[in-house]
Amino acid sequence: MNNHLQELAKERFKVSLDALPEREHRVVQHFGERLHISRDTNLEFEKKLTFGQRLADKVAAFGGSWTFIIIFAAILFSWVLLNTLILASRGNTFDPYPYILLNLFLSMLAAVQAPVILMSQNRQGVKDRLDAAHDYEVNLKAELEILSLHEKNRRIARDEMGGATSDTRRADSIVDAIVERAWS
Repeated sequence: MNNHLQELAKERFKVSLDALPEREHRVVQHFGERLHISRDTNLEFEKKLTFGQRLADKVAAFGGSWTFIIIFAAILFSWVLLNTLILASRGNTFDPYPYILLNLFLSMLAAVQAPVILMSQNRQGVKDRLDAAHDYEVNLKAELEILSLHEKNRRIARDEMGGATSDTRRADSIVDAIVERAWS
């Protein structure tokens, strides 16, 4: 089996099996041992996430939703309405126009939310690279399988043609013998 894998590596990758990068080496081994290479990369990735990372992903998912936008717009509108119309008529607003306290809260929210969203996006980038690497492995193994099937088909066709050629030669010799007898 190992000799077959060595030959395959030399034929397909033009290097020895040991000189192949780790990913290609793993694919060739799976191909040689007839093992499947596909796996659930989402499950693998999610198993490695910490509590903080899962929380950051949930915060980023909520922060990028229409629900968040609608709730946030309602809070802003309520704040302005409360301070401009209701409490201003009584003369005891806690944040009069230009809403400096509201601006402080918005800045603090942005200061916390932005890094959390960036952390989530960075993790998504890592996950995308993991998916791309897995896709490459699956595609490479599929390509090796297809090439192997083409070689088997060529061998079968060549063997059949070789058999047909020998049958043709045998038929020709029989015809020649019959013709010789007929002429003699």
